Amino acid sequence: MAKKRVTITDIANEMGITPSTVSRALAGNERVSSKTRAEVLRVATGMGYQPNILAASLRKGTSDTVGMIVPRINRHFFSHVISGVEAILNPAGFNLVISQTHEREDDEHKAVRTLLRNRVSAIVISHSVETRHFDHYKKIVAEGIPLVQFDRVTETIEGSRIVNDNFLGALRSTRHLIRNNCKRIAHFAGSLHVNVYRERFEGYKYALQQNGIDFDPGLIVENCILQENGGDAAEELYRAGKIDAIFAASDFSALGALRRLKEMGVAIPEEIKIAGFANEPFAALVYPGLTSVEQNAFEMGNQVARSIISNIGRDDFVNEEIHVPVRLIPRASSFATGVTISIQDSEFNSNL
Repeated sequence: MAKKRVTITDIANEMGITPSTVSRALAGNERVSSKTRAEVLRVATGMGYQPNILAASLRKGTSDTVGMIVPRINRHFFSHVISGVEAILNPAGFNLVISQTHEREDDEHKAVRTLLRNRVSAIVISHSVETRHFDHYKKIVAEGIPLVQFDRVTETIEGSRIVNDNFLGALRSTRHLIRNNCKRIAHFAGSLHVNVYRERFEGYKYALQQNGIDFDPGLIVENCILQENGGDAAEELYRAGKIDAIFAASDFSALGALRRLKEMGVAIPEEIKIAGFANEPFAALVYPGLTSVEQNAFEMGNQVARSIISNIGRDDFVNEEIHVPVRLIPRASSFATGVTISIQDSEFNSNL
């Protein structure tokens, strides 16, 4: 038989005082003497009392809980952003509740509705790849709940946006391939309506322009961020004799390309050079090591948490965009024979 949940009334009956006194004592109300507050807390703990957080949030109109919505928890990037958020929010007295959308817009809408019903203090979100309309964001703002966007953001909604310099990361990565004698560089892009993939695409194009290389739409493969997609696209482009390098907007599609080409007997980096984006843990473990762009996800999480705290309790939310720096990590997958790592390739500053 399930154990009955201990209520404030149970504590009041045990102590011979009113439920309202117990409620005030547990809330730390100074209308109750410090001696009584201490005794109520002792009895409540001994009886196994657990506060009803939802009821408390209904009384206050909000809670000490922050809701966070991400596309996928099992990605290195998102898990490290979450860790960075918790590192600041938890010591500040906030709890983080995480939902994942699995890249589905419907799941994103459901997660927002659930968090609003639970009266969270703030909502943090990186939108799904399916999401194109943002009325659910407007609903958050209309409810007076601080909204902090990170990574995948829309500028159509005012508020705090914490992003990487995706343009610069792509520029450096493509420029690195060019410096290693590549001229026919394919780009495995994500969905270009998503800001991060659009910015990486623009950085790739700008690097070509800077170096006098004509842009070829035939070398662009959109919606190619998964391992299987990367493998298929790499095989097709290689067999057509079109490419000498690949810059992928995702380490996963870069990994797919590397594996498929190796299975085909293609020498990497001698025949095809490859670079990805995100610096997933496997990038340093595969052979040859995969050149990638470090996004500093933990620092992004810290910035997200700071924005949350600065917005909670305000009548006018801060409208700002904070850029977290990126860094190119050159590895063996992208170097021409005899070329060594250049300081310019791994620079951290934002000079173009």
